[in-house]
Amino acid sequence: MSEFSQADRERKVTLAAGDVAPAFELENQDGVKVSLKDFIGKKVVLYFYPKDNTPGCTTEACEFSESWDKFIAQNAVIIGISPDSVKSHEGFIAKHDLRHILLSDPERVVAKEYGVWQVRKNYGREYLGIVRTTFVIDEAGKIAKVYKSVKAKEHAAKVLADLSKS
Repeated sequence: MSEFSQADRERKVTLAAGDVAPAFELENQDGVKVSLKDFIGKKVVLYFYPKDNTPGCTTEACEFSESWDKFIAQNAVIIGISPDSVKSHEGFIAKHDLRHILLSDPERVVAKEYGVWQVRKNYGREYLGIVRTTFVIDEAGKIAKVYKSVKAKEHAAKVLADLSKS
């Protein structure tokens, strides 16, 4: 018998453009509660990533941070979410001089709501983890675009280019 439930096996990103983005409230790197509703009137680039200080996640976070001013010019904020602790996020930001918000989802509640906590396979081993996914949420709180199973390198530039077109 598998260690994963049927719900775990069937979970996938089903949110699409036009859907209302699921509300959330999580702690940021400073232990302050941040809610999606705090950003009504702004575009939100909400990216889910597996783990602080791993190669792909560091690349993705640094590229988003390096383009911070360009995202701000598009009326967009960048928010990263992972299961890592507030303390881990605080260290990750300090180590890489990140400029954007990181939210801690240790119980994976928001990751499950967004459908990104899934059964993954690596070298034949199955485990539960985050599937790297980005949601662009419009000023009214609706999903404008979903990037599924993204590659970390140059992802921020692609999101920024798409925001510039809209």
